[in-house]
Amino acid sequence: MEFTPFQMERWQSTWEHRVDYNLSESGVHPLTVGELLAFGGPAAELSSVRLGYSQSNGTDELRALIASLHPGATDRSVVVTIGGAEANFVAFWELALAGRPAAVMLPNYMQIPGLIRNFRAGSMPFHLREEDGWRPDLDQLESALSDGAGFILVTNPNNPTGVALTAGEMDDIVSLADRHGAWILSDEVYRGAELGTDPVPSFWGRYDKVLVTNSLSKAYGLPGTRLGWVVGPEDVVERLWARTDYTTIAPPSVSDALARIALSPDVRPRILERTRRIIRQNLGLLTEWIESGNGLFTFTPPDAGAITMVRYHADIPSLELAERLRVQQSLLIVPGAHFGIESTMRLGFGPPADELLAGLGRLREGFAARLPRATLTA
Repeated sequence: MEFTPFQMERWQSTWEHRVDYNLSESGVHPLTVGELLAFGGPAAELSSVRLGYSQSNGTDELRALIASLHPGATDRSVVVTIGGAEANFVAFWELALAGRPAAVMLPNYMQIPGLIRNFRAGSMPFHLREEDGWRPDLDQLESALSDGAGFILVTNPNNPTGVALTAGEMDDIVSLADRHGAWILSDEVYRGAELGTDPVPSFWGRYDKVLVTNSLSKAYGLPGTRLGWVVGPEDVVERLWARTDYTTIAPPSVSDALARIALSPDVRPRILERTRRIIRQNLGLLTEWIESGNGLFTFTPPDAGAITMVRYHADIPSLELAERLRVQQSLLIVPGAHFGIESTMRLGFGPPADELLAGLGRLREGFAARLPRATLTA
């Protein structure tokens, strides 16, 4: 079977620790273990955590904490996974069994679209229209469902744009799914990292055929825990748990313990407030930078998350741009080609403010130098 690499993750994992400035990351500056434990207070300590196999679907306490964030869910509605990546993988593995193609929101985090290609599962796109502020083309979605799509893939808030669906758009998607008997797979990893005052709503509770994935990586600033989850109907979640027996068996016991601290009622609001403070401050810095560019850059401000899709008005392919910036400016961005959209780049604005400004300065220098076609060296 032919294999299609995950371009964006290969790009990031190869270079993100080998550049001076990384604006490819899609979360906020991570917490340290000490900072998380300080949020938890004296009761939060790890010395008694036994380094054996943890409960393989997540401890009862952790699954209950996750369920409490989803009205109507129970601990049996939750399976804990190794990051959002495994959550998405086992959810896809379950839904693709129907032998029907998927209706895929584009642009999107390209893990599941890549899995669809690798497993020859088939897909039909429905696009977010940049000219409309990244609003969904629901006529395309209806056509895909009419042509037999078995599940709908959404990332909400969206990656790479940071734009969230409105409640009305979500209701329309649910209505279309219900009419055609389709499932909804909703990656909601940026919920909780809102730039506005109102929370982005979940697809959970709007429809009975919904699987919601999430993790501690983005809104919580804890990507190193590699801790994610799926919330769904209990019988389906039981099957997802069985699938993890073939992948990672169990989440790390230390990560489960850290997650119980992070999602506890006293700590979770403080972590999310930290995240929102970072992204609200930094979006202001990014917006000022874009507006000072004399029309070289344009973007639709995001609703959530520390990412946005920036269009640049210069004649250079995005893959070439990204490589030149990496080599000549020691700066990492995500080229728009990884999402199928040329003349764009995904910028992460979650680093400390001084690092963000320095990275944006390098980006400006790269364009000011007109990125000469010098020989590139690694």
